[in-house]
Amino acid sequence: MSPHRYDAAVIGGGLAGRAAAVALAAAGLETLHAAPPAPPDRRTSALMGPSVAFLRRIGVLDDPGSIGHPLRQIRIIDATHRLIRAPETLFDSAEAGLDAFGWNFANTALADAFETVAAARPELTTLPLAVTGVRLDGDAELTLADGSTVATRLVVGADGKKSMVRQSAGITAREHAFSQAALVCDLDLARPLGETSVEFHYDQGPLTLVPATGRRANLVWIDDRARLEAARADPAALPRLLAEKSQRLFGAVDLASPCFVFPLSRLTVDQAGARGAVLVGEAGHAFPPIGAQGLNLGLRDVADLLDVVALADRGAADWAAVLSRDYARWRAADLLRTNATVDALFRSLLADMVPAQAVRAGGLWALKLLPALRKRAFAAGMGAP
Repeated sequence: MSPHRYDAAVIGGGLAGRAAAVALAAAGLETLHAAPPAPPDRRTSALMGPSVAFLRRIGVLDDPGSIGHPLRQIRIIDATHRLIRAPETLFDSAEAGLDAFGWNFANTALADAFETVAAARPELTTLPLAVTGVRLDGDAELTLADGSTVATRLVVGADGKKSMVRQSAGITAREHAFSQAALVCDLDLARPLGETSVEFHYDQGPLTLVPATGRRANLVWIDDRARLEAARADPAALPRLLAEKSQRLFGAVDLASPCFVFPLSRLTVDQAGARGAVLVGEAGHAFPPIGAQGLNLGLRDVADLLDVVALADRGAADWAAVLSRDYARWRAADLLRTNATVDALFRSLLADMVPAQAVRAGGLWALKLLPALRKRAFAAGMGAP
């Protein structure tokens, strides 16, 4: 008996994979989403305006304020001890004519929103199974963890840095591991952040406080992994350390969740699609959490995939192969630009040489003093070309 054939199959249960599954089903494709059960993702995601608009477009969000917190200002404080330091800089969304730069969402809340929409889409079948094999000759064939197989025309790899889809498509990936890691947790502050995200730039990376509801803040602290592991291992001393590193601007700090430490790396690919398979999210790109670009870039992947699907001649026998090549061309410029920008920002924070420090400080001075340049920076941060 021949396996059931879908128009598209999405592999991977993260937020980018959920977005791709819902979006393709909304576009009318009979879609399979293979997503094995996973522990809840207790992190948060700061989504910029275009990403929120896209989630509205595919029916996932109506009112972002129902599950998210607005981000109307971004404050950058140079806390290094370098010879040349940058000025404190405040970016305000009102200056760009925006109500907010974006919204901060709990990943669990986003996952619940995707699940609600997915359950209402008759074109979408979700299987709580891992994919153990991918064959991309002609119609693709997927082998599932229970030994069954399914056929599909298009394969969407949302299966992370070690993507099986990427390997099956023969797409080359380059990964660079950093010595830095990221410590994430929730905090309660004596004085709330309001609607301002605050970044303290230190020699080994930024410490960022992102506002949530009330006095709650989401912490992302980038530093040497050994230093972060030592801090996490002493939860009694950690609140005092974080109050000090946030220059006591927000008073006493209390831990509001367990802390987790994640290694950091950068991953790039030579193309984002081939042989009837396309990559979204960390299957096609990954970098340190700088500039809130991770999930935002993944949602831009999905938005472009929808646009390419809309233009595809799905009556052609090879439409999935053609679509994968078109998608790779569409995504090339954005992936190159975003990876280069985030990598340059991260390395500029770590630079010890005086000329590099001068360039970084001069850039922040220019952003502080030149409104036109500031508006261009706003647009770039929102994902504009």
